Amino acid sequence: MSFRKRNIGLSTGPGQGPAANSPAQTAAVTDSSPGIRPSPDDGRPTTSTGTLSLDNLLAGHGGLPIGKMLFIEENGTTDFAGALLRYYAAEGVVQDQKVHVIGVPEQWGRSLPGLIGSAEAGDEKPDRRKSERMKIAWRYERLGEFGAGVAGSRAPAAPEQNQSTDGNQVKPAFCHAFDLTKRLTHPSIAKMNFIPFAPTREPFFTSIYKRLQSAIASSPPNTVHRIVIPSLLSPTMYPPEVSQPDNVLPFLHSLRALLNTPNARITAIITVPLSLFPRESGLVRWMELIGDGVIELCPFPHSADALATSGAATSGEEPPQGMLKTHRLPVLHERGGGSDQNIGQDWAFNLSRRKFEIKPFSLPPDEGDKEAQGGAAAGGMPKKEDLEF
Repeated sequence: MSFRKRNIGLSTGPGQGPAANSPAQTAAVTDSSPGIRPSPDDGRPTTSTGTLSLDNLLAGHGGLPIGKMLFIEENGTTDFAGALLRYYAAEGVVQDQKVHVIGVPEQWGRSLPGLIGSAEAGDEKPDRRKSERMKIAWRYERLGEFGAGVAGSRAPAAPEQNQSTDGNQVKPAFCHAFDLTKRLTHPSIAKMNFIPFAPTREPFFTSIYKRLQSAIASSPPNTVHRIVIPSLLSPTMYPPEVSQPDNVLPFLHSLRALLNTPNARITAIITVPLSLFPRESGLVRWMELIGDGVIELCPFPHSADALATSGAATSGEEPPQGMLKTHRLPVLHERGGGSDQNIGQDWAFNLSRRKFEIKPFSLPPDEGDKEAQGGAAAGGMPKKEDLEF
C-alpha cells in the first residue's frame, strides 16, 4: 500500500533536466530568427521557399527544412523553374537572410519580383464570428491553459505583444507574395553574394566551393543562408568538361556536407534542364540521390488545343500550364518527421503575375456529357430540386 500523497508530482531527479534538443527549445530558438519557424510535423527549423503552395507540398513541413537541398527539374525550353528560384531568392532578401547565387551576374538579382505582402494573409478569409469573443463566458477565457494554476480564468491575462489596433496578435510573415511584373526594392539586395565563373588554376567546382564556404564562414553565427544554383550544367553557362560525373558529383557531395555543418542554417535549391540531361541518364540519377527533394516540371505544349483540354475543374478556373511530379520529398526517416503521401500524386501548376500555384490535377468533363459540363459551368453543385433524400 502506497502512502505517497496523490497531489505531489514526481520529480525528475537531480541533474535531470529537459532534453537539449526538445521541440519547445527548438521553437524558442527559431522564433528569434526572421523567416524561420518550427515544422508543424516534428518541430525542426524550417524556412519558406517563397511559394506558399510549394511549402505545403514539402512532406508536411510547411517549408524547406534547414540543411536540405531541393532539385527542381524542368522539361522543354520554358523557365518556370527560374520563376521559383526568383521567389526563393526574393523571400530570402525580404527576410534579411544571406542569399548566395552561383553562376549568374548581378543583373539576375535586379530582376527579382516585387513584394506585395504576406502570402498567408492573402489566402485567409476574415471571419467576424471567430474574431469576436464571448462576453458571457469571460471567466472561462483562460480555462485549460498550461500554467493557469488554481486561479484559472480569474487571473488577469498577461498583456499580449505585437498586437494590432483591433486586438488581434500580429505575427511576422513566414511566406510573402510577389509580383513578377514589378521589381524588388530592398536594402538587402546589395548584400546578395554573387559567385561568377572565373578562370583559375584550381578545378572548376573547387574554386566555386571555396568561395562559397569562405562567404558562409565569414558571416555572423546566426545568419540564415540560401544557396541558389540556376540551370546546373547548362552549356550556355558551364564549360563542357564539368558535366562529367567525376567533376559535378564531388561538388554536390561537398555542398551536402556544407549544408549539414553543425550550427549552420543553410538551404539550397538547384534547377536542372532535363532537355539537355534527361532523368534516364546515370548522372542525373546520382544527383537526385544526393539531394533531399526532387520535383519535375512538365509544361504543356504551346497550343490552344492542349490548353483547352488540359483542364480546369470549372470554367472559372485558369487552365494549368503543366504537370508537376514529385519524385522525392525531404522525408527524414533517420530521425522521424515528414510524410511521403504527396509522392506520385497528380499535381498541376499555374504561373500567374502574382503567384506560382500548385494544385491537384483534374480532367475536364467529357464533351458528350452535357450534364457534367453544365455542372462544371455552375460551379459543380447540383440544384436543390434535383437532390433526393
